[in-house]
Amino acid sequence: MTVIVLTNCPAGLRGFLTRWLLEISAGVFIGNPSARVRDVLWDEVRQYANQGRALLAHTTDNEQGFTFRTHDHAWHPVDHEGVTLIRRPNPNTPTSTLPTPSPPPKGWSRAAKRRRFGR
Repeated sequence: MTVIVLTNCPAGLRGFLTRWLLEISAGVFIGNPSARVRDVLWDEVRQYANQGRALLAHTTDNEQGFTFRTHDHAWHPVDHEGVTLIRRPNPNTPTSTLPTPSPPPKGWSRAAKRRRFGR
């Protein structure tokens, strides 16, 4: 069993996936393609997702019975002693390490003074 979930992806990609999988809800595709077809589909999804996100889950022979892959998700799969878990981002950490810009200076700029009062 294979499940692909698309979020904010082009409509053409959704149409492409309906050739091999059944769309049971908007952006949710299921089916039972071969491993080779599944990998080719995932490569196409990653290539054409643009700004969208994608998730692939499929059955496999491991302890959990399934595995999954993500594309442009904030949550990432992490292997922990043979079990795949999801690492969610910590909401308390800052999203950017860039310094915050200083506020603009108060008052009139030199150019505005020249325009208003002449020189």
